[in-house]
Amino acid sequence: MAEYKIKDIEILTGIKAHTIRIWEKRYGMLIPERTDTKIRTYTDADLSFLLNISLLNKRGVKISKIATMGTEAIHNMVADIRLTTSVDNAEEKLILALLELDEQLFRNTLTDLINEKGLEATFTDHLIPFLDRIGVMWLVNSISAAQEHFISNLIRQKVISEIDKLPIPVKNKESILIFLPEHDWHEIGLLFYQYLLRSKGFCTYYLGQSLPYDSLIDCIERLQPTVVLSSWLTAVDEHFIVGYFKQLRNDAPQIRILAGGAQIHTHSAILKDLITEVKNAGSLLALFD
Repeated sequence: MAEYKIKDIEILTGIKAHTIRIWEKRYGMLIPERTDTKIRTYTDADLSFLLNISLLNKRGVKISKIATMGTEAIHNMVADIRLTTSVDNAEEKLILALLELDEQLFRNTLTDLINEKGLEATFTDHLIPFLDRIGVMWLVNSISAAQEHFISNLIRQKVISEIDKLPIPVKNKESILIFLPEHDWHEIGLLFYQYLLRSKGFCTYYLGQSLPYDSLIDCIERLQPTVVLSSWLTAVDEHFIVGYFKQLRNDAPQIRILAGGAQIHTHSAILKDLITEVKNAGSLLALFD
């Protein structure tokens, strides 16, 4: 069973810690455990309960009324809300879908967001914060690898589906070869960059996960891109990552090299003369203005 601090609960539910304390004191809605040093700790059940409260509250149900409702009444009302198409409760729905491995709830919520806001805004405003929340849940052992893989694959499928709806751009003055280096499989962010660039009309070649270096060079020679773009999330040795980009710079001196991800940011100081760091979607598009 996971054990959350109140700051974790604040991040995962979007409810301010101050508000949670007030609800506890005024309505007795939660009775958290406390450590020997009097620090509040919360369980998975507490997290799920607060997500349900947040859903009801955003739909106009007053906290004073929720406090008088029984568990079954809360469950039934939340079940009705989960079937609606409103995106107002998207964050809570996404977390509940993760906790309960509810594919239908996750797909419906994500589809509603994309239909209303488009994939670009959905990814930036909702999926990135959601993935950050998953990171918190990993740290406190709240979710399993199976749950993380389940949700990640649903996101991956949806982004690929949106890419598939776009026309294939013709090769123009800029063409971008997109790949993950060998032993890196975290492609959700890179798939989003593929969507983003294609939606703006740029010619892209997406080579996917864990691309061997020799195959990368072969594709550069065959396709003659003007830019290569990669993402580095899996931990790597400093000497390896520096050596990789030095070799790429030597083998493809005419290519502009863009790279993002946690490992690029960590080693940004020693890579600054070899690559251009991509920090987010906005910084990526700014490079092509």
